[in-house]
Amino acid sequence: MRKRRFAILLAAAAIAGCHGDTQSVTQHSALSTQHSVLRVCADPSNLPFSNIEQQGFENKIADLVARDFKAKVAYTWLPQRMGFVRNTLKRGDCDVIIGIPANYEQAAATQPYYRSSYVFVTRKGAPRVESLDDPALRNMRIGVELQSPAVQALTARKLIDNMRGYPILGDGPRDLVRAVARGDVDLAIVWGPKAGYYARQQSAALDIVPVSPQIDVPFLPFVFDISMGVRRGDAKLKERLDAEIERRRPEIERILDSYGVPRV
Repeated sequence: MRKRRFAILLAAAAIAGCHGDTQSVTQHSALSTQHSVLRVCADPSNLPFSNIEQQGFENKIADLVARDFKAKVAYTWLPQRMGFVRNTLKRGDCDVIIGIPANYEQAAATQPYYRSSYVFVTRKGAPRVESLDDPALRNMRIGVELQSPAVQALTARKLIDNMRGYPILGDGPRDLVRAVARGDVDLAIVWGPKAGYYARQQSAALDIVPVSPQIDVPFLPFVFDISMGVRRGDAKLKERLDAEIERRRPEIERILDSYGVPRV
């Protein structure tokens, strides 16, 4: 049971990039019609999700929500490291995080607005790999994001010597996808939104295939529902965001498509 819980937390943390602690805060949302401000917690340098120039797809979705709320977006910027949730959302400096795993424990999650997967990235024309159990992996140099579920899954398959590690934050995912394009590794396992975004920036054509199995044994997920997150107890804002996601789903899908976000 302890290993299972660790695996779930490891995978969720790898995606969210934020590791808020369990310290509770009783403040409630400052969003109201009279304030006309949607206060968003975000990372200032985390494309394709967000950046301080507001070029990420989460920035675009925040703009969409704010327009419908007849509000403007006000950001609290903080790198998504240890304490991100505690020092932003829980402290009351902002009211919503645009992207969290739907089962993330440190916030109340809306209904999911997309579902994505870790993916295999290879050069177009290279042998196609669709499963973590493909025998071809034994003869490949495999690039992985450190602290991602791929590390645990490949280690369990005695493929540790095949792995080449890249940081999960900063320029690590970009460099990992670039390594596939350059031939420095034969295959990479990358969180889907990052893979789709950076694959479009390479001169070499790349193939992207969802990792299988979606949930590795005993319970290591490679597929995640992604929601928006508010403070626990902020039912009013959560309800408004749930309704907005439902109403604007086609527009959200178009934004995700424009960033190459694969969905499953």
